[in-house]
Amino acid sequence: MAHTRILLGLLFGAIVGTVMNVSLGADADAVTFINTWVAGPIGQIFLRLLFMVVIPLVFCSVVGGVASIGDVTALGRIGIKTAAFFGVTTGLAVLLALIATEVFRPGDAVDAATKVELMRSFASGAAEKAALNKGIGTDGGFGVSTFIEMVPKNPLKAAVDGDLVGVLVFSILFGIAATRIDSSRRDKLLGVVDAVNDVCTHLVELALKLAPVGVFALVFGVTSRFGLALLPPLLAYVVVVIGALLIHALGTMSVVIAVLVKASPIRFLRKCRTSLLTAFSTSSSAATLPTNLAVSQRELGVPGPIAGFVLPLGSTMCMNGTAIFEGITVLFLCQVFGVELSLGQTIGALLLCVVTAVGAAGVPGGSIPLLVGILVMFGVPAEGIAIVLGVDRLLDMARTVVNVYGDLVGAAVIAKSEGHTLTI
Repeated sequence: MAHTRILLGLLFGAIVGTVMNVSLGADADAVTFINTWVAGPIGQIFLRLLFMVVIPLVFCSVVGGVASIGDVTALGRIGIKTAAFFGVTTGLAVLLALIATEVFRPGDAVDAATKVELMRSFASGAAEKAALNKGIGTDGGFGVSTFIEMVPKNPLKAAVDGDLVGVLVFSILFGIAATRIDSSRRDKLLGVVDAVNDVCTHLVELALKLAPVGVFALVFGVTSRFGLALLPPLLAYVVVVIGALLIHALGTMSVVIAVLVKASPIRFLRKCRTSLLTAFSTSSSAATLPTNLAVSQRELGVPGPIAGFVLPLGSTMCMNGTAIFEGITVLFLCQVFGVELSLGQTIGALLLCVVTAVGAAGVPGGSIPLLVGILVMFGVPAEGIAIVLGVDRLLDMARTVVNVYGDLVGAAVIAKSEGHTLTI
């Protein structure tokens, strides 16, 4: 299995790197040689494979999603309710990510000297790319100039510069405009967009096939320089992510079920267990969709037309777990590298996490390329992703469960709001 090979790559990279750090020292000639001529280049190639799909993946995913939302709202109240539910719950999820990360601050377990050395070792070009961080509170807040800078003068330049905010704004406007043209021409356009999106998804899968070697190289580079200094904050990070996911699923969603569905959250959870186990084992919302459709109708009593409408949309739009993961990861790595974000930048980062969570490919690890793009925007070196890559498989499984559970809750809420009687 791919995730097993990635885990092995992580373990071997961590063991070999730590052994060389302890026995030879971070500045030993052998360590420097391997990092310069072997591990460094391999890790950079792996990162570049992820980087090169970020812009087309964001553009195609957001255009397709916005165009679909436009069609949804045209269908009437069910479409509006669905979009509103997914938007509100994803917003609550990312707010929870902010609170959890700021309260527990897992990245603060790294001492100041290590933070300085991390940035010195890995900051190649990150500061310059962070200067492109326009429109997300670079002045410490949101002013008129902030919103002006969010709209790119030249979308191609924004793409070349890695200005993710500009690309997102252009993609959203492009998607809205696409809903206004003749349906036959729009369908052709979206067919091309979907095809490019599928190609990008396969490129992500290709990059992830090479991930074991890439992860080995990246983790070796970190551990050979810093030994076990990053282990405590990494464990704290995992606990914070899992805790936030549990709070959202068992707390926020339980309130939604009790108030809006008027059902027992425990009974609801029990009836969804087949879908949740499928999500956990596949780490894919798309792969879980057939099971979701069956469970929602057979176990929850959601009418077929509503299930068939809400759940496919939810498999791409309702990414509560991914939003929590991305939000905590961005803020955690900023803490690890000593990158201080203003309030405006923090809000901007979380808004990006909401939008890119929707654009994440529906495959295991599909959010990683988009996450790397966000990190670099805020001055965190791309190599910093190595710190969390090794535990991503476990977190991917967990966040997919929350994504899928949100889809099922959404279908039940919409069905209940339409006056249908559920079997919960």
